[in-house]
Amino acid sequence: MSGSHPRLHQSAAPAPNALSTDKDAEMPATEKDLAEDAPWKKIQQNTFTRWCNEHLKCVNKRIGNLQTDLSDGLRLIGLLEVLSQKKMFRKYNQRPTFRQMQLENVSVALEFLDKENIKLVSIGECDE
Repeated sequence: MSGSHPRLHQSAAPAPNALSTDKDAEMPATEKDLAEDAPWKKIQQNTFTRWCNEHLKCVNKRIGNLQTDLSDGLRLIGLLEVLSQKKMFRKYNQRPTFRQMQLENVSVALEFLDKENIKLVSIGECDE
């Protein structure tokens, strides 16, 4: 019996590699959840785009792609004006042809939010 006891002990205890294998199996799921094309991100993006478009109907504007369509500031300004029912505090470029004009428009929108005491978290300027 003493010869069979160590075998029982070895089979009952998890092998050291079994724990690391479980962690390795979890890692791809975590990376998958954080990936750009994760299903939950697509759902949120589509939901927010539809919500924006519902409000932008009032000013005859539309968003097709959140990443590119807000970059000139015009749709963002339009959305803020519709939601707040106020006009921008300062002028902005109606036809921003240059990157600098687009960035100015986004700055006008961010300044508007600041003056309305709407705090943004983890939002900053990015020059690419």
